[in-house]
Amino acid sequence: MSKYAVITGASSGIGAEFARQLSAMGYETILVARRADRLRSLQDELAAPSKVVEADLSVRSGCMRVMDALEDRNVEVFINCAGFGDCGKFIETDEEKESSMVDVNIKAVHFFTKRVLKYFKEERQGKGYLLNVASSAGLLPAGPYMATYYATKAYVTSLTRAVSYEMKQDKSPVYVGCLCPGPVNTEFNDVANVSFTLPGISAEACVSYAIKKMFQKKTVIVPSLRMRAAVTAGRLLPPCVSIPITARQQKKKLG
Repeated sequence: MSKYAVITGASSGIGAEFARQLSAMGYETILVARRADRLRSLQDELAAPSKVVEADLSVRSGCMRVMDALEDRNVEVFINCAGFGDCGKFIETDEEKESSMVDVNIKAVHFFTKRVLKYFKEERQGKGYLLNVASSAGLLPAGPYMATYYATKAYVTSLTRAVSYEMKQDKSPVYVGCLCPGPVNTEFNDVANVSFTLPGISAEACVSYAIKKMFQKKTVIVPSLRMRAAVTAGRLLPPCVSIPITARQQKKKLG
């Protein structure tokens, strides 16, 4: 029987790279995004068969369309990658864009986390891998000048850690984890209206590390040594120190 991997946000960046690397490992992929033309272009690069699901994950009907695509397929891996950010003073940033960000970064992730775990329990005898793509931003106290983005990713990391603990307490073989990269060289910058002030890692390196650690069942995955050090420092420093440091770094992105 074929084994499948579902990747949301597969039209570019980290999501597209997950599709390439999982396909090279023999997974048939279900590619999810709003931009179907990009997904079809990606299909031409993949080593294994794939299916395109055009869906807007900011609305529930789009999320349901993805779950419908899982029927009668042996889905072993689900990569919850869709998401985006924005940068600027909170009082000045676009409210509609931020509402959509909350819908995709939080509501869709929450929906898929719950529904996919139920799918693994009911359809795969409690086996499977669910990876939520968060950010190192979600491991820090707060992010002035990217306030909403940091808050959405904090939700993802908190939810993932809690659910992972519950699954371990139940001795479930299902894996639940979150990927928390720092800067990655993708289209994220253009959508978020930012320019990274620190050098980013490649999407290839980020995803290769993430897949390795996912199969090792590590709950929180931070790909680079630099970001692991930064996250550790952020936890050790009091918020009155760490938040102004983060603010200075984020403000540089405003150009």
